[in-house]
Amino acid sequence: MPVALNRLAAALRVLSLGMGLAARGISDNHRTLPSLKPINSSRVMLNSVAADVAMTPPFGWLKRRVVVPLALVSAVACSCRAQEASLELVPTAVLTHRAVPLPPKANTAPLWVALDDHLGRGTTTQASGPLLSLSSAGQQSLRLRDGAGTVVAEARSLRLSWRLAPLAEPVEIARQIAGPFASFESAERIANRWREQGVVARVAHPGDWEVWAPMDAERLAGVPVRRSARTLTTEMKAVLEGPSGGRTLQGPLMLEAPSGLLWQGGVLRGPFRLQPDAYGSWTLLEQVPLERYLEGVVPHEIGAGSPRAALEAQAVLARTWALANSHRFAIDGYHLCSDTQCQVYSDPRQASAAVRQAIRATAGQVLAWNGEPIQAWYHASNGGVMAGGDEAWAMDSLPYVQARADGSKAWINGTVLPLQDVSSVRGLLARGEGAYGTNHPRFRWSRTYSAGQVAQALRAAGLSSGVPSALSVQKRGASGRVLALDIEMAAEGQAVMLRLDGIRRTLRRLPSTLFVIETLGPDRWRFNGGGFGHGVGLSQAGAIDLAARGWSFERILSHYYPGTTLTTVQPSSSSEPGQAP
Repeated sequence: MPVALNRLAAALRVLSLGMGLAARGISDNHRTLPSLKPINSSRVMLNSVAADVAMTPPFGWLKRRVVVPLALVSAVACSCRAQEASLELVPTAVLTHRAVPLPPKANTAPLWVALDDHLGRGTTTQASGPLLSLSSAGQQSLRLRDGAGTVVAEARSLRLSWRLAPLAEPVEIARQIAGPFASFESAERIANRWREQGVVARVAHPGDWEVWAPMDAERLAGVPVRRSARTLTTEMKAVLEGPSGGRTLQGPLMLEAPSGLLWQGGVLRGPFRLQPDAYGSWTLLEQVPLERYLEGVVPHEIGAGSPRAALEAQAVLARTWALANSHRFAIDGYHLCSDTQCQVYSDPRQASAAVRQAIRATAGQVLAWNGEPIQAWYHASNGGVMAGGDEAWAMDSLPYVQARADGSKAWINGTVLPLQDVSSVRGLLARGEGAYGTNHPRFRWSRTYSAGQVAQALRAAGLSSGVPSALSVQKRGASGRVLALDIEMAAEGQAVMLRLDGIRRTLRRLPSTLFVIETLGPDRWRFNGGGFGHGVGLSQAGAIDLAARGWSFERILSHYYPGTTLTTVQPSSSSEPGQAP
C-alpha cells in the first residue's frame, strides 16, 4: 500500500511535542549529542496516533487534532510492504520539552502573571535550591491546596523547599535550539520561519530567549542551531517545610491569601499558583483580572503623576500589549512576566486615583489593526524621531510603526528622513527645539567606553575574548538608529558584529541605538546619542508633553500609531487551564 512519507514526517513532528508529561516539571541529566540523527520520515510510532497541537495567536490558542492514519499504522503493525520505503518501528516519540498545560485564553480569563520564575533551580539530590517564603499581609492565614484541591496548609507564613524525585522510567528529550536572542520579538521571527514550513517551533526563556524545534526539522538558512539531548530521570517536587519535617506536594499548587500576599514590598491579592515550567523548575504566578493588572502596570511604566491624557493613552497601550503578547510564555503555562521582559507589574494598590480614573475611562479599549490588537510597543523617549519596528528587532516592517520625526511642524521640516549618514544624525542630536518630549533626562546623552569595558561586555555575552581596537557603524535605519555595529579586535582577534537589539543587550550602558561614535584615543570611545529605549511606538516623554499641550489620549495614540482604531474587548473571569503544548 502507498505511504505518504511527507505527511508521516509531519505527523511525527507533531507527536514529538510532549505527550504524556502534562503538568509535570522534570529535571534532567544533560548529555551531549554531537551527531544525533534526525527522526527518519520512514519511522512510525505505534503507541501514539494523535496529538493536540497548540498554536498561539494573540487571544489564545487554536488547537488542531492531527491524526496518523490508522490504516497506515495497521499496515505497519501487520508488516505490509510500503512501496516508497521499508518502515522501521520505534517505540516512542521523542519530546522536545517538558509539557505544561496552557493557561486559559487571555481575553476570556484573568491574566496569569509570573511573579518569580525558575524556582528550585540549583536543587540537587543532596540539597534544595533557594527556599520560597510566603507571608500573609494581614491577620488571615494563607491557604495552600495541592493538585487534588486538598488543603495542605493554613498559616500566616509558609516555606517551600524543593527536592528531586525519581521518575518511574527515564524519558528522552531532544531538540534543536536557535539563539540566544536579545528579545522575544527576534526569537518569534525565527520561530515563525520554522512554522511556515509546518514545524511546531516554540519560543522558550530558560535564561535567554531561544527557539526550540524537533530534531527532524529542516535547518533554517542563516540561522545557527545547536542540538541537545537530555535523559530525564527526575522531576522537581515542592516540599512544604514544617516543624516536624517536610511534606512533598503534588502540583500545581493553589494559594489563597484573604489578607493579601506580601511581595517585594507590596501586597498582591491573588489568587496564586505554583506550577512546574518547561525547564524542570517552578513558577509562582498571580491570576489577576486584566483591569486590576493595569493598576499594577500604568503607574510603574509612565508615572502616576503624568497628565490625564497620557495616563489614558498608557492604559490603552498596556491593555493592548498584554492581550497581544499573552502567548509569550505559553511553553511555561502562563501569559506574562512581571519585569522589563514584559511590562513592569507591581502592587496595584500604589495606583493613584488619577491612574484608576484613566483605567476606568478607557475600560476594555485596545488599539487594533485589521480587527486585531496591535503590537503596542512603547518606550521612555525617542530623542525626537520615531523608529520603525524593523530598526529595533529582526522583523518585517509594520505600517503603524514607521520612522518619522516627532515634533512640531518646524521640527519635522528640519528633520529630513532617512537619517542614514553620520552627519545627518549628528545634526539631529545637536538640535532639540520643537521636538516632543525634550524634558526627558535622556533626550540627549553621552556614554564613554574603554576598550576594557567593551571587551568585558563581549565576554559577558559570550561573543569574544579579544581586545577591541576599533568601533564603527556599518548600517543605520531610516530614523538614524544603528542597525549594525562592527567591533574590530587587536592582533588576530576575530571581529564582532552587533545587530539591532543585540547592540544594547551587549553594551548595556547605552540608553538607545540612536548615536554617533567619537574616538577619544586608541582604546576609548564616546557615544553621543538621544532617547531612552527602542524608539518604536509611543514615546512616554512625548505623550506627557502632548497631554500637557491639551491633546486627548485618542489624538496621542493616533499620532504614534497612525491608521489604528480603538475597539473594545470584554474579558471574563473564567480561569480554567488549557491543554499542554
